[in-house]
Amino acid sequence: MTPTQQPAPSGAPLPALATAPAPSRPRVEAHGIDVIPDAERHGRARDLFALWCAPNISYLSVVVGGALVLLGLELWQAIAVAAAGCLFSVVTGIVAIPGPASGTPSQVTTRAMYGVRGNRVAIAVNGWFVSVCYIAINWAAAAAVGYALLQHFGVPVGTPVKLLVIAAIATATVTVAIFGQGMISRLYPLLSLLLGIVFLVMSGFVVARADVGFAQPAPLHGPALWAAVLGGVTLVAAAPLSYTISSDFARYLPPDTSPASVATATAFGGAIPGFVLVSVGALAATAVDISDPQAGLISMIPSWFVPVFLVAVIVSTVSNNALTSYSAGLALQSVGVPLSRARAVAVTGVLGAVLTLYALFVSDFLGAVSSALSMLVVLMGPIMAVYVTDIVLRRGRYDGPALSDVSSTSRFWFTGGVNLAGAVSVLAAAGLALLCAHTVEFRGPIAVGLGGIDLSLPVGVLVAAGLYALLTRILYGFPTTASEKP
Repeated sequence: MTPTQQPAPSGAPLPALATAPAPSRPRVEAHGIDVIPDAERHGRARDLFALWCAPNISYLSVVVGGALVLLGLELWQAIAVAAAGCLFSVVTGIVAIPGPASGTPSQVTTRAMYGVRGNRVAIAVNGWFVSVCYIAINWAAAAAVGYALLQHFGVPVGTPVKLLVIAAIATATVTVAIFGQGMISRLYPLLSLLLGIVFLVMSGFVVARADVGFAQPAPLHGPALWAAVLGGVTLVAAAPLSYTISSDFARYLPPDTSPASVATATAFGGAIPGFVLVSVGALAATAVDISDPQAGLISMIPSWFVPVFLVAVIVSTVSNNALTSYSAGLALQSVGVPLSRARAVAVTGVLGAVLTLYALFVSDFLGAVSSALSMLVVLMGPIMAVYVTDIVLRRGRYDGPALSDVSSTSRFWFTGGVNLAGAVSVLAAAGLALLCAHTVEFRGPIAVGLGGIDLSLPVGVLVAAGLYALLTRILYGFPTTASEKP
């Protein structure tokens, strides 16, 4: 089937004329934030499992698992926390539902929650800025692993070599993101298989040496225990809560694809590898000092397997960041930046590289990861809650062409271009969540009053969801028929 050139919505860059790609030669994806025509929809919902599995076979999940034990949790408690945090992958699955229904990416779908103008602000912060933060954190982790790989082969690692490693990782990531959906759909099933094998072998070595009878020297009790448990859940949940972009990769599926199948495949693709690797990280922490994750893990695996594992870590990071970079490019377009999708991806990659250099040469790696993930949840929790609530209220029905209309006559103009229900709900919930946050760099007064217990995640999610449902009914009526397909 030959793709046809589609008229761009007002305010969006004109897509380039695309021709049918040869099966053996992937082409740069022509579509940006425009609606995917039904004639170009293909694939099955179950394909999303492999697409989401590869980026979630993540070294950072192992790091987070080790951090749970460092927080003072017992091994069984850390594994229970891993399970609770990974349950948030369910919301990642739900957010993918509008993709086939509307044919639009998440960055356009959220106009239903924030209005045409309000969405530009929301996407600039959560869709682009937060994505750049995650890109930098992941690249920092991969670069550090790249240094270890070179040192394993006796290569001196000075500043020039470090810069080259970062450049190579960033280039590989951005290349995949620029080619886009076609390359991702072809490449990721293979990556899921290969990375899965390598990480399972690594897990076997860790389990063989782990101390399953591990006990903390000073077991936590009372408020200190709850503080560690809730803080740990927040760390684990930060990854799935950051994936408000899952609709981006479901929008090429046929419009009649089962919503339940889309949600299930997406959720399991993230939850299964996430739970396994967080648990493996906790097991590793029972046998070695995991405060230095690289050295700790390398000491637990045979020397012959070290380079294989390190290469897999770098590849998994590239696969994760390629999805994030792809969506960040769509976010810039949705904000109104007059760039093609490919150029928007390139701009995002440059800024991500700059922040990576800061993370590696200025700030502490493990501390930066923990602080960033914990604080971002203050914002991401309410945003994801509003997103999921909107999908439930509209029963997954979204009109792609209507969402693409950014004029003042748009169905999604609401009040002066802003959906007050969405804006007020996120801001109020995030503000209250901040008061309940307790991280290394910030301690909210409510959290301090509770003895260090961090309630930012449940408070932010519940307040945002409840307030959005209430304000939607009061301000715009329910159901909001103007947003549904006729």
